[in-house]
Amino acid sequence: MITVSQLKGKRVAVMGLGKSGIATAKALLASGAGVMAWDDNEGARRIAAEEAIPVADLLAIDIAKADLVVWSPGIPHTFPHPHPLAEKARAAGVPVVCDVELLGWAKTANRILAVTGTNGKSTTTTLLAHVLAANGISVAAGGNLGTAALDLPDLEGDGRYVLELSSYQLELVDRLQVSAGVLLNVTPDHLGRHGGMEGYIAAKRRLFDLLIPGGAAVIGIDDGPGRAMSAQLMAMGLRVVPISAQKVLDNGISAPDGVLLDHGRAVCDLRDIPTLPGSHNWQNACAVYALARADGLLPKDIASALVTYPGLAHRQERVAVIDGVTWINDSKATNADAVEKALVCYEDIHWIVGGQAKEGGIKSLEKYFDRIKHAYLIGEAAADFAKILDGKVPYSQCGELIIAVKSAHAHAEPGDTVLLSPACASWDQFKSFEHRGEVFRDLVEGLK
Repeated sequence: MITVSQLKGKRVAVMGLGKSGIATAKALLASGAGVMAWDDNEGARRIAAEEAIPVADLLAIDIAKADLVVWSPGIPHTFPHPHPLAEKARAAGVPVVCDVELLGWAKTANRILAVTGTNGKSTTTTLLAHVLAANGISVAAGGNLGTAALDLPDLEGDGRYVLELSSYQLELVDRLQVSAGVLLNVTPDHLGRHGGMEGYIAAKRRLFDLLIPGGAAVIGIDDGPGRAMSAQLMAMGLRVVPISAQKVLDNGISAPDGVLLDHGRAVCDLRDIPTLPGSHNWQNACAVYALARADGLLPKDIASALVTYPGLAHRQERVAVIDGVTWINDSKATNADAVEKALVCYEDIHWIVGGQAKEGGIKSLEKYFDRIKHAYLIGEAAADFAKILDGKVPYSQCGELIIAVKSAHAHAEPGDTVLLSPACASWDQFKSFEHRGEVFRDLVEGLK
């Protein structure tokens, strides 16, 4: 746990009592703050009360008496409709921040390295933490990924915090000090929460407002918003390091054919690393290399650590090879752009797809349908996805994951790949994408 000494004796409201909210409330209590916590969900309030967290209806009190509101990023505070408490707090001049901001207040002596982007955040975050740790650096990773910010270990001043930051979190930070940060890519996602694409890009752009003087802005320039942002920040005089998985960069880090290049000079061959398949992972490796170089590591030491990366659970995770059939858990691929990264890596695919549909569906994936031998449709999106696949890809309406796994096992042949890459959120049938991936993993293990 990380405590925030600056808030001792202050009155702090905590809105949202999920994982990060519970961790925040406990850390604030340990810091000596007066805490008032609330969640619109009765079950969450009950759990908080059992954890001895003071619960009070924040809409029923004078929020102007609070010194601060710590907001759960998952609760809308602007678009599509602002929560009434956010409106009241801002009208009263009470700051509204998230737990990541408090980490920055508490750990001013530590370097913070930040990762954002539409896709690839989690792999890049875990890979960077691995590279730092492999080089003897004390490091903790979390934020939007895994461990809540204030549940991270309390590192000494020479330790590094590697934070995955979502667009929701970036809207709720102000004084966080970032020594180096990366924007991997920008494609349409969460547009309803940001009032459209312009608002979404602006939320991602906020990362670079947090850089310390001389801090490195690492930016993926393989998409239009990234190129525009890179040019804008360069014109402002910021230290920009462009990265690309599509073309050689003489003034940046690139890997268009799988060989990582530092300003055109070869560093290592990423194609030899089985846990980093495909050009999307080559971009992630470029980002990690750029951030690690900005943190002072030598090229050879970064390259040696990349080779030993164990991979990220639920992201193109090889679960097993059974009777010559490879089973891949890509449960974290919750939109079409993420699924595309997996489809280009395999052929003769038995695709398990579906769940709670997200913006865009799977229409954009038609150019990869020739790689798919059969699709197994699950969850709420199954009927709509069937209409898109009809006449183009053989498919089965399975409904549930267990049926899809059994059906794929019955039909796949040696050399085929069974790929769980849902292109959907998981909440219609599972607690989270992690839960979905764990169930898939257990079902595959059962086939042995």
